[in-house]
Amino acid sequence: MSPAHLMKLRYPLLALPLVFILAACGGSSAAVKSSDVAAVGKQHVTKLQFDQSMKQQRLSLKRQGQKFPAAGSTQFSALKNQVLSVLVQNAEFEDEAAKLDVSVSAKEIQTQLDTIKKQYFGGSEKRYEQQLKQQGYDDAEVRNQIRNQILSQRLFQKVTADVTASAKDVHAYYVAHKSQYVTKASRDVRYILVGKNKQSLAESLDKQLKSAPDSTWCTLAKKYSQDPSSKDNCGKANFQQAQTVPEFDKLLFSLPTKATASVNSAQYGWFVLQPTAAAKPAGTSPEASVAETIRAQLEQEDRNQQMSDWVAKITKEYCNGGKIKYQVGYKPSPDPCASLATATNTTTT
Repeated sequence: MSPAHLMKLRYPLLALPLVFILAACGGSSAAVKSSDVAAVGKQHVTKLQFDQSMKQQRLSLKRQGQKFPAAGSTQFSALKNQVLSVLVQNAEFEDEAAKLDVSVSAKEIQTQLDTIKKQYFGGSEKRYEQQLKQQGYDDAEVRNQIRNQILSQRLFQKVTADVTASAKDVHAYYVAHKSQYVTKASRDVRYILVGKNKQSLAESLDKQLKSAPDSTWCTLAKKYSQDPSSKDNCGKANFQQAQTVPEFDKLLFSLPTKATASVNSAQYGWFVLQPTAAAKPAGTSPEASVAETIRAQLEQEDRNQQMSDWVAKITKEYCNGGKIKYQVGYKPSPDPCASLATATNTTTT
């Protein structure tokens, strides 16, 4: 988390590519207090939280050189509804976390905050407070965002704890995507990029480097090479076939091992190069060598889907169960739960 990310208004729904899922209905939930904008299950979304969120949106737009929408405008209503939806969904997660015995302690929040201060502010409390002031935050808001992040991560872990990819799943994926694991021929080389219009220097270096010891390659590469990616590594590199410019590529995969030659390329000019090992032929990575990567990918995809399904499920439960009440003047329009009910009816008729 960068200081910028820390200071922006970001209500972390979960570490997933999920869209905001809105929830807004009346019914049996905790009573709405005068200090609330909504009651969600046993949770209360306060006017203070809402006002702080809108303040951060105002500051964020200002930093981007954009105007905050005028009260009563369509844009203002859309922004208000978006902020409410995130606050409501966070409250739903909070309510569900209690049922799943997922919690975050003040000590854990402090530990994370200490890490952020050390990593991004050099452990300086003064620099941290200056950044808060600059971005319009206070310490309590930052701690709340940290708490939301930790809680989201733990909910994700709890909900997806049973996800596993079997050896059969891994094998099926490998067979279906075998073309992804085809490797091209490759070869170790050391080279010096001499540059354009440098034929005489390239030919001189070519003569000096024939049968030269490693130390000479290092010295001349550091002195003459115009390629910063290899010059400080004694000119050493490894290239797959067709990875480099055509003139270099053709020479690299035709020269005998330890033979030295120079070549002129249209794009970069003159090279001096020496293959240092036989080329490794093209082939296919065996399943065993990529199985763990495939397993991790499949499990992450399954976790994301399972979490997405869970979010959709609880959203429906809170809408249909009448677990959300709004303070007068705060209920979003149009009612997202009404849209959800319409979609549900459509799919069941």
